[in-house]
Amino acid sequence: MPRDNDKDDAPAVEAVDVVKTYETDTVQVHALRGVSLQVHKGDMVAIMGPSGCGKTTLLNCLSGLDDIDAGVVRIGGVDISKLSDNERSGFRARNMGFVFQFYNLLPVLTAVENVELPLLVSGTPAKEARERARHALELVHLEEWGSHRPSQLSGGQRQRVTIARALVNEPDIVWADEPTGDLDSKNAEEIMDLMVSLNRQNGQTFVIVTHDINVARRTHRIVNMLDGEIISQTATEAEPERAAAG
Repeated sequence: MPRDNDKDDAPAVEAVDVVKTYETDTVQVHALRGVSLQVHKGDMVAIMGPSGCGKTTLLNCLSGLDDIDAGVVRIGGVDISKLSDNERSGFRARNMGFVFQFYNLLPVLTAVENVELPLLVSGTPAKEARERARHALELVHLEEWGSHRPSQLSGGQRQRVTIARALVNEPDIVWADEPTGDLDSKNAEEIMDLMVSLNRQNGQTFVIVTHDINVARRTHRIVNMLDGEIISQTATEAEPERAAAG
């Protein structure tokens, strides 16, 4: 499938001196203070730090959900700040998947209908969308639960449906914001097992915002933030394992 990011030598994600400031009538919040970061294709990176440090803002700015005030964000070599709103939305739909803490599933739709929805919205024919949605549910081991609505699924199953929806367009990059934050430890471990497996099998890039050090240790690199800045980056024990496997 053709991609927008056809520059094989470009990082999957590149941020250079990114600044983001939120202003209200009474206060100015410097959410990102000149952040620079590179994430290479196939990397699995965790972004950590205390609440309010800028983790989610960074994810939203890198993925194009939020505009930036200064700096550059490139995805596969494409400067997304130069895209119009419609172009950026289309770029995200073709190249990115999103996993959030609270699932964001439509309660009136079944699992397979939730998964196929992004494809239908982007104009994929209904028959093809359904086939691809079923395949995505197979990837997350929920093929037998496709006709169930979210209320009939456990928390772990609902998050699997969310991951299937994120994967249904075969994205190069998956952004995950606290993907295990609403799960017990057993389900959290199973969701991380799934994402690690998908990263290894498909070579997809994962950028994960998390408070959970156990989640972060399953990735290849931990990026620590404080007060809108990256203060350290540390390779994990999973990084040598990945290099050996490659």
